[in-house]
Amino acid sequence: MQLEIPLIGILRGIGADIFSPLMHVSFSAGLQAIEVTMNTPGAEEIIAGSRDNVPAGKYLGMGTVRNITEAERAYDAGAMFLVTPNVDVDVIGFARSKDVPVVAGALTPTEVYKAWDTGASMVKVFPCRALGGPQYIRELCGPFDYISLVAVGGVTIENVSEYLQAGAKAVGVGISLFGEQAVVAKDWKAVGENVENFIQRCTVV
Repeated sequence: MQLEIPLIGILRGIGADIFSPLMHVSFSAGLQAIEVTMNTPGAEEIIAGSRDNVPAGKYLGMGTVRNITEAERAYDAGAMFLVTPNVDVDVIGFARSKDVPVVAGALTPTEVYKAWDTGASMVKVFPCRALGGPQYIRELCGPFDYISLVAVGGVTIENVSEYLQAGAKAVGVGISLFGEQAVVAKDWKAVGENVENFIQRCTVV
């Protein structure tokens, strides 16, 4: 999974009825990757129903994949990449066997190395804010400068450039990326503008 835009949009608890226009406007605004969490009601149906409408060069994946059973369900639904909150070597191995990128969750240096060493495409440092945010990413990049780290947890439009300057190869951002009020109001024009503004902050590093 090659992310030219170092940003993954994370959607948790999103309704299936608004996902299609939300995905369309977000991808049109330049977002390259969207993750729907496994614990979102109807997540598998959302992925399966939207997979064929993903534009070329874009990615629709499943997040909060905690074990091999969930990994298999996500793959069967058509997820183009998997994101885990934890290091599970079985999930990583399964994803590799299916040629599906996996962003494996880790926090400590040992977990970060284990995730990468067992085949993760990228390593999600989560919850990043809990251990110092950008400074923690910078510290991890000392010994692990060759590992593609994704900062998740506490990333905002105000501090995203700090995470990328610290060495993160990408960031994961939840509803604030899209604008919670805009999503609730189904104001797709505002959602698109919010995504464009966030992307702009990601490209000015």
